[in-house]
Amino acid sequence: MLQSVYGVGTDITISQAATAPTAGANPGQFAFGSGSGTTSGGTTTLNQSTLTITRTETVFDATALDTVKATSGVSAATGTLSLTNLTFNGQLPSQSQSGTGTGTGTGTEGGSGSAPAAGSAATGGADGAGGSSFDVNNFTVLGLDPSGASVGPLSAVTLASGRLLTAADVGTDNAVLDSSYATSASLATGGTIDIGGTTFTIVGTVSSSGSDSVTASNVYIPLDVAQTLSSNAGKISNIYVTAASSSSVDQVASALQTALPTATVSTQADLASTVSGSLSTASSLVSNLGTWLSVLVLAAAFLIAILFTISGVTRRTREFGTLKAVGWSNRRIVSQVAGESVVQGLIGGAIGIVVGLIGIIVVNIVAPTLSGSASATAAGTASGGGAAGGPGGGGFGAAARAVASTTVTLQAPVTFSIILIAVGLAVLGGLLAGAIGGWRAARLRPAEALRSVG
Repeated sequence: MLQSVYGVGTDITISQAATAPTAGANPGQFAFGSGSGTTSGGTTTLNQSTLTITRTETVFDATALDTVKATSGVSAATGTLSLTNLTFNGQLPSQSQSGTGTGTGTGTEGGSGSAPAAGSAATGGADGAGGSSFDVNNFTVLGLDPSGASVGPLSAVTLASGRLLTAADVGTDNAVLDSSYATSASLATGGTIDIGGTTFTIVGTVSSSGSDSVTASNVYIPLDVAQTLSSNAGKISNIYVTAASSSSVDQVASALQTALPTATVSTQADLASTVSGSLSTASSLVSNLGTWLSVLVLAAAFLIAILFTISGVTRRTREFGTLKAVGWSNRRIVSQVAGESVVQGLIGGAIGIVVGLIGIIVVNIVAPTLSGSASATAAGTASGGGAAGGPGGGGFGAAARAVASTTVTLQAPVTFSIILIAVGLAVLGGLLAGAIGGWRAARLRPAEALRSVG
């Protein structure tokens, strides 16, 4: 389950804490000059795509990857660059018609302001009334080393169509898409996609190898190309590490933290501690509820066994009275009743084990499922649509929080120890019921038994 939540097949991730943006900086802002777009009939048609660092990510020098690879206990490591592609499409009236427009661009084609959420449009049209019509969309892009498929995001995916990126794709404008995003955007292998103003050829699509189809990003491109298009040459935002041994993950993480003191080093155990969502809540609820239900059912079973035993003793008043009349001691009567109760408990336990095993077989064949979502801080997420607030609204912070839906198949395990516990509880119930029932039988007096017969 954790691999599905994590989104990447790796043991350790290294990143830098996000820094506050520089005053006045707006990486999501479009710049439109007087010559931008195509003007016809007083209306300017604009189309611009920019590729920027995801707002919740901080880039650092790629030489840190060499430090990681040189650390003892590291089996493989690769660096990635997490980006967001913002696309502006629309029509704006000329300045003489609109005065101050409602756009994100700067220059003579419109003023500065906040765009609506991706997929929405400012209405009014270029009709001289100061309106405009445009769309602002975004999708996540992950630059990665095509030759590092053994570790990182593409090591935990299933090829849906086409092919994955290979070492031959270094420096090329080739891209692999998340299959869910490709479907929603009406894209397919063999087609093209605009990223940062450059046309990329779609060579394949991938889906998560887990039960959920969401992968770590909408689009994957070669790292060197991503660095060039986003003006981040020699920079990366995350390093994914695989330890040589699963037992040495904590030791390797500690060594990496020492080697890179300013970095944030996270393991799968760290991620697991932050997992939240319906699955973790359901797991806790089922665990606690199941424990208390088991206690209540066990107590009820013991109580029913005791009541049945006492009822049986009451019906056998003549028998026990006669035994006491011929000289049976109280201890012997208690032992007789307890022995009978234990034998009944063993028989009931055997029947219960058979019925339980049949129930387990049925559950495992039916295999009911529990679906839910879990969220955790990870490198990128598949957004597929615009972030609230648009490029100028600071709404892209959620892009660094991975959210994955997971379906867990419920199985009913059975072990020899569970069977022994079941038999032990059956014997315990028989002893308890027999002891109380025997004590009740031992209190009978021969005279009372004879009177009940008459």
